[in-house]
Amino acid sequence: MNRMTSEWVAKAEGDWATLQRESQVLDNPNYDGNCFHAQQCAEKYLKARLSEAGISFGKVHDLVTLLEQVLGIEPEWERFTEDLAYLSGFAVGFRYPGDSADGDTAMEAGQRCERFRRAARTALKLE
Repeated sequence: MNRMTSEWVAKAEGDWATLQRESQVLDNPNYDGNCFHAQQCAEKYLKARLSEAGISFGKVHDLVTLLEQVLGIEPEWERFTEDLAYLSGFAVGFRYPGDSADGDTAMEAGQRCERFRRAARTALKLE
């Protein structure tokens, strides 16, 4: 694994760890934060896979756009299109007033992230 890929993986795992910790909070949980970190984890794993393949990408936060770039090397990841589209909206939306996540939304975001994370880690030979 190249150095940049390792850095993307470390960043993704940092978001995963934050998501896992916050998911355990019973008193005043940050559901918006859970959704954001689920999106960020998936984004960074997409960028890790692109980086490992030597495929350049810009400062893109739309997960479906990143997925489209990676499908040439991971065509089976097309099955994650719906999950990644769902997560993509959390990059910005819940970080500002107007929308807020609830417990069900946060749980769903975590589950969708987890499914994609497993596939990404397998592709990167991390599991």
